[in-house]
Amino acid sequence: MKARCSGKRDFAALEQRRLEAARLFGAGRSQAEVARALGVSTQSSHRWYQAWQQRGEEGLKAAGRAGRKPKLTPAQLAQVEQELLRGPLTHGYATILWTLPRIARLIATLTGVKYHPGHVWRILRAMDWSPQRPEQRAKERDDEAITRWQKRRWPPRKRGR
Repeated sequence: MKARCSGKRDFAALEQRRLEAARLFGAGRSQAEVARALGVSTQSSHRWYQAWQQRGEEGLKAAGRAGRKPKLTPAQLAQVEQELLRGPLTHGYATILWTLPRIARLIATLTGVKYHPGHVWRILRAMDWSPQRPEQRAKERDDEAITRWQKRRWPPRKRGR
């Protein structure tokens, strides 16, 4: 099995690989043969063999979720997203730009869960939000005048002085 570069592991596939090792051990294959057949280290094969001898296939099943449980429930995340969609102006901010510290304060206010602003981007990424900034254009901008200038005035100036 080749190593993958994505941030998430396929735990079901990893468990299937361990159960395949159990089947091979049951068929009388050595630890080294199993390691070669499955493309893993001999240390992994040895660990699996020990677990298989002590607890059978049950010892090679997945242990459960990896990592810490999330602090926010799906319902809380939905509530945060709903408030983010309402915009910063409705929450008393002077500009229409959500910043990480603002979002951290919003999460703390809504749910009571405090996050460091530097980690809020992980929550936003999990909600499929991306960093965006409003375009900085002058209110007085006249796109038609700019196009006219580019077509009529710019070419003669570009040719030479």
